[in-house]
Amino acid sequence: MIKNYKLTHLEELEYESIYVIREVAAQFERPVLLFSGGKDSIVMTHLAMKAFWPAKLPFPLLHIDTGHNFEETIVYRDNLVEKLGARLIVGLVQESINTGRVKEEKGPTASRNILQTTTLLDTIEKYKFDAAMGGGRRDEEKARAKERFFSHRDEFGQWDPKNQRPELWNIFNGRKNPGEHFRVFPISNWTEMDIWQYILKENIELPEIYFTHQREVFNRDGVWLAKAPFMTLKEGEKYEIKTVRCRTIGDISCTGLTLSTANSLEEIIDEIAATRVTERGGRADDMRSEAAMEDRKKEGYF
Repeated sequence: MIKNYKLTHLEELEYESIYVIREVAAQFERPVLLFSGGKDSIVMTHLAMKAFWPAKLPFPLLHIDTGHNFEETIVYRDNLVEKLGARLIVGLVQESINTGRVKEEKGPTASRNILQTTTLLDTIEKYKFDAAMGGGRRDEEKARAKERFFSHRDEFGQWDPKNQRPELWNIFNGRKNPGEHFRVFPISNWTEMDIWQYILKENIELPEIYFTHQREVFNRDGVWLAKAPFMTLKEGEKYEIKTVRCRTIGDISCTGLTLSTANSLEEIIDEIAATRVTERGGRADDMRSEAAMEDRKKEGYF
């Protein structure tokens, strides 16, 4: 007698994401996977490897490097690419600055995070990518909650949240005009807790910075930021040594660190379950305005 097997929640999410990734490979000629070295892009890469195993990834990884990354992230990225035998393309924000494509911000609150948009669009144009897969999740932020799986971008790389295509019965429309492209978000329906539980289930290796460690930090407007050569203290701010970890990873200038003693995936999951602070609650770039994320997405941010 054959018994019906009921998929677990994580298995359903995994199958859905793999289906979307395979649809991208089937519908587009030059797809790419955006890789930041953060946990979401790491899970995305893991899912992509599962989608095409035992073959290698049929598309490259793309990292937009601000030049202000955590060292642990870059070390992890390079080791993973070598391990997978994947092709890595790096778009440099510093190059965009040097060529006058963007102007670097000045002052204590300066960040290169917003400058990534121009570098990303230039890199997509340079390599003629027609689909860029990102690790955005709808639970992260209200602007990302508006995204479909296949998110159309016009010839200027811009997103119109009021003009999106229906996605009934998991039928995705990847048709586009010359010069346009798509951003695709295979893990849209995942939550932060899903990500951590999946990492535990699949025993996925992460950068050390996600686990508790001691680091020199300073407090700005209630957010702990890491010490770095390009960070400037305001009057009254001072460096302190704290036991912290990253909950989300981005440019050092805008990535808030969490005071934490969680040193294992199980402890991190327990910590996330008990917290009342959102995942991006410590991201300084999201605090610039109430609609900061949506404004950047309309301009071409992932």
